[in-house]
Amino acid sequence: MKIGFTGIDLPEGKIKYKDENLIALEEKDKPKKLTSFFAEFIRDEFIQSEAIIIPGSKILDLLIIDIEKIEGRLARLNDKKEEELLLKCMEKLEQEIPLCDVEFNDEEEKLLKTISPYSFKPVIKIEGSEDANTIISLALEKANYMFFYTSGPTESHAWLIKKGSDIITCAAKIHTDLARGFIKGDVVSFEDYMKCHNFNECKSKGLAKLVDRDYIIQPKEVIEIRFNV
Repeated sequence: MKIGFTGIDLPEGKIKYKDENLIALEEKDKPKKLTSFFAEFIRDEFIQSEAIIIPGSKILDLLIIDIEKIEGRLARLNDKKEEELLLKCMEKLEQEIPLCDVEFNDEEEKLLKTISPYSFKPVIKIEGSEDANTIISLALEKANYMFFYTSGPTESHAWLIKKGSDIITCAAKIHTDLARGFIKGDVVSFEDYMKCHNFNECKSKGLAKLVDRDYIIQPKEVIEIRFNV
């Protein structure tokens, strides 16, 4: 995940997220390999960013870029629907409201994605004293991301996905073969997994549930995929 930032003193580059759940899995399963999540911080660069961090006092520095972009587009526009949308955006921006915090319908969202105003991306306003891991947590929440996990003696791994993703999406995240040959998924809550010696014990105690391809993964769940290719 790329996080753009401005007006704040942060280190650039990749930073490991301190994931307390993954740390607990490592202590429990003692895997040979641990795969953590890393966020990449990029100063003053928003085009490639999936979220933007900015001090609340500097929010206008970002919104003015969008205002100027929309003003330029309005000046050469003939489409009535788009004009109404852009005027709505201008009103909110002038009220110092990032567009990510404005409610749009599906058609408006689709159009805004083609226009790509910066503040339509998840914008997180901060005080400026937060540490990098706190900022990563805020960015993940605002961007509607969550983690699921795979864990065992070989590897404990934190996987980042959008909230509301189904288990096929998660299987593909792990490896395309798992999605292609998907049969069933075994899923257990993080809390129940921590009570058991391993995944097999979760199954034997009835704590793991067997799910189909349309199952929506919940935050922090630990999963195994049954597949055949």
